Amino acid sequence: MNNKRRFIPRKARQPRARTPIKPGSDKSLKKVFGSIGVPEKKPFHPDRFQIEAVKAIKTADCLVTAPTGAGKTWIAVEAIRDVFDAGGRAWYASPLKALTNAKYQEFSGIFGGENLGILTGDRKENTDAPILVGTTEILRNQLYDAMHRGENIATDLVVLDEAHYLGDYDRGVVWEETMIYLPSRIPLLMLSATIGNAGQIASWLESIRSRKCATVEEKNRPVPLFPLFLHPSGTLFPLLNQGKQKKQLHRKASGPIREGKGPQRSFRGQAPPVQDLLRILDKYNLLPAIFFLKSRADCDNALTAGNAFSPSEDESRRQARKKRIAELVAKVPHIANHKQMQTLRQKGLGAHHSGQLPAWKIIIETLMTEGLLDAVFATSTVAAGVNFPARSIAFFNSDRFNGREFTPLTPTEFHQMTGRAGRRGMDKIGFALAVPGRYMDIAYVADLVHAKATDVISQIRINFSMTLNLLLSHHPDQIRDLLGKSFATFQFNRAGKKKPEPDVRCQDTAFLWESFLHHLDFLKKKAYVSGDDTLTDDGIWTSQLRIDHPLMVAEGFRWSLFPDSDPALLTAIMASLVNERETDDASIHPKDIPEDLAAAFERVSHGLLPFSAELKDAGFEAPILYLRPALTLYKWANGEEWETVLSFWDSAEGDLAMLIMRTADNLRHIVNLAGVFPAAAHAARQAVDRILRDPVVSTIETEADVHADL
Repeated sequence: MNNKRRFIPRKARQPRARTPIKPGSDKSLKKVFGSIGVPEKKPFHPDRFQIEAVKAIKTADCLVTAPTGAGKTWIAVEAIRDVFDAGGRAWYASPLKALTNAKYQEFSGIFGGENLGILTGDRKENTDAPILVGTTEILRNQLYDAMHRGENIATDLVVLDEAHYLGDYDRGVVWEETMIYLPSRIPLLMLSATIGNAGQIASWLESIRSRKCATVEEKNRPVPLFPLFLHPSGTLFPLLNQGKQKKQLHRKASGPIREGKGPQRSFRGQAPPVQDLLRILDKYNLLPAIFFLKSRADCDNALTAGNAFSPSEDESRRQARKKRIAELVAKVPHIANHKQMQTLRQKGLGAHHSGQLPAWKIIIETLMTEGLLDAVFATSTVAAGVNFPARSIAFFNSDRFNGREFTPLTPTEFHQMTGRAGRRGMDKIGFALAVPGRYMDIAYVADLVHAKATDVISQIRINFSMTLNLLLSHHPDQIRDLLGKSFATFQFNRAGKKKPEPDVRCQDTAFLWESFLHHLDFLKKKAYVSGDDTLTDDGIWTSQLRIDHPLMVAEGFRWSLFPDSDPALLTAIMASLVNERETDDASIHPKDIPEDLAAAFERVSHGLLPFSAELKDAGFEAPILYLRPALTLYKWANGEEWETVLSFWDSAEGDLAMLIMRTADNLRHIVNLAGVFPAAAHAARQAVDRILRDPVVSTIETEADVHADL
């Protein structure tokens, strides 16, 4: 008998059948799981920190830091109510348009729609109302305008929601500018996730605003959190020891690490199958859950795998979900054919990430908040700013993508994610499940559970829009004084001779001043600023272009490069200037490019090429103009169907929707130049109307319990 192993060609080999993971739980969890349930309904009584904050804002600025869902919105409502009842005006600023829309709806129900206005760029309604809700960028721009006119902004209270955005790499500069420019007569209420240096921020504000800034900190979660660990066998264990050694990693989690076997190896370098995880969570009554995954593709793949899961729900809940979906889809018919609709309807599972259309994400958020889903597969960005609660969260990575690279989770990011576990008024306890896998450092995650919140670090930097707008109302010497008020300077001075934090973009007044002068010199060279440091006529109208690349657009107008009489062509050119993705233009067949677009794009791209070179030679960024985004939005602005336009686009429909929204924002700034370029302003206004249509924008509004955070 020949005992030699028979060779089997690779294609002929059959994959080894997967053995399903057997759900199990450590006996120590019996009591914990026994505490799962809905808390008894009780009359609402504000917590100590809520009462303290409402009292503080009456006589001082106030920075409130508290865990997600602790009830920060209640503080804002009461503070606004005091001002409103006294005949005053209030401004509520948030970082996200979706959150702003939700707060507008919520506050309309409290104060009456006639007393509410909204300003997001997309929406501009009832702007003379005593209570305004808008994005922080809009508030900052109003402060620019007020300084230019020598007026006080018409409000008696400003609420900055998600104030920890002060440390956001890309947008923190807007929060810092807002805090610096806001007149000290206006009380400032800041609502933030838990941060490590609240006292430092308060001291900085006191130093520049000459009024007391109270700090109100709440560290206790409204719903207790219990961290879990999934052993490769399928058994759930506590992540941490209980009792006196509660901060130490549980032996079942630490055992494989000590043995050098890494938990991930038991799953062959991958996380366990989604359907098995759902079965485990379902068995122990840990659903609904949010699965935080590394990428959009991971979310979509997990959803596909979840089709093998059979939820243990009754037929009435399934029918309620189908009915609710039908109600929401009726407002945006395009969504009815979404490729993930069947899984959503039948299984109660959804994917939520930036590659999805805004309307689809709103449907997912609504169903989850109303308790009609079992699980949502999301990227970590959903952890911030959206009311998106669950009984459990499961995470597979101890790092996250910050827009540039993967970095270890910070304590604040970790607590924002786990803050979604445990629904106030719906759960007695919430759970955070660490799932071993290729990108999971269990020991590091265990440390995060009790880690001190991350400090907020200044991210201020000078740009052309800031320089132009400050020169509208200030002489350079005054601007230097303003830069001396920056949080960056305050932190640098506090640090003394210590090594500066690695994430601090700008360190002191001298650094900021040097950067300002560099921008100023370039603006003088290009005649946007005169020799006496005042804006020229071109500088004045360019200051109204509060966009990413104001000088590129300004140069286009100066040299009459833009097609200012054709809305579709103007949309195309603006899309190319807005686009930040490298695209494959070589694959576009010349016959597919309309002659008018080809001519317009050639004129703009070649006309701006020398100026782009000047920017780069001076050390500034200049966008690369690609044809594909221009042609894509040209098609959309000319009324082509979404599916046709999307088939030409080379990325997810959520990315296309974002490109359209950002292009619309840029076009709105051109509308503001009607006094200088009336034809372009008229075309831009028409263009905005053409491109903001279904399914990019829809009439869907979240009708979930908007008081969940009260």
